[in-house]
Amino acid sequence: MSASAATGVFVLSLTAIPVTYLFNCLAAGGSSWVLVAVGLLVLVFIALLARVLVKRKPPKDPLFYVYAVFAFTSVVNLIIGLEQDGIIDGFMTHYLREGEPYLNTAYGHVICYWDGSVHYLMYLLMVAAIAWEQSYRTIGLYWLGSIIMSIIVFMPGNIVGKYGTKVCPAFFLSVPYICLPIWAGFRIYNQPSVTHDTPVKVVQEVQKKGLLRRPIDLMLAAYLILATGFCIFRGMAQFSHIGASLHARTPYIYRVPEEAKQFFLILNIMYGILPQLLAYRCVNKPEFFMKTKQEEKTE
Repeated sequence: MSASAATGVFVLSLTAIPVTYLFNCLAAGGSSWVLVAVGLLVLVFIALLARVLVKRKPPKDPLFYVYAVFAFTSVVNLIIGLEQDGIIDGFMTHYLREGEPYLNTAYGHVICYWDGSVHYLMYLLMVAAIAWEQSYRTIGLYWLGSIIMSIIVFMPGNIVGKYGTKVCPAFFLSVPYICLPIWAGFRIYNQPSVTHDTPVKVVQEVQKKGLLRRPIDLMLAAYLILATGFCIFRGMAQFSHIGASLHARTPYIYRVPEEAKQFFLILNIMYGILPQLLAYRCVNKPEFFMKTKQEEKTE
């Protein structure tokens, strides 16, 4: 595959702008089931267009088409977020009213922005890696964790929230976001991990050090213990939690009080940043997790 395939996916994702505008105009007055049918047809059509883009030299990894479709839906979610903020209008008005009204909530609003920015960037990076036949295991696992956490917050929130009695047929459009990431997760996890040419002596020396002699690892381990307990009582998905707690769409009594806002931000930003530091440490300094060649031969 060539780099033009990745560029084609980027351009294909931008077609969400005219498609959503036409969809809003033509679907106005249609039933919820019509929205579901049209939405599914659009997603299938995008997958077929992605196939046409690489017809001469199809990718070895079938997840290329999944990321192409998800990149398109990420732009749709970005449009939803912008429309909710009043920056644009007339793109997803009817869909937000009749299709997925729970997206009008604070957590739905913030998740749309997360998917339309962070996830969108990761889809483009993974598509580029597939086009250039490079490994994307690290970023793929990062995306997998992110989208699963989004689903864990998004799906139950829709059912138990104030729109729980108004769950429309368009809710079934979220099913691919459950099934496809699970399938993608197995394929990504089974990809060969990055090899490191670290000398055996260095690996052995690092692994001989106890936890008390590794202050950074000690801090991260202590954080994991505290975060696990914190997670049991409060849950995760920091971006949505912080955004929804401060968002104007959240009822006033549930918003963070002005006098506690600074403490809230410091605590939750630290809670969100430390996992990224832990992941960075594991990826860039993997000596402690590596097996020496002698151990591999013994096995």
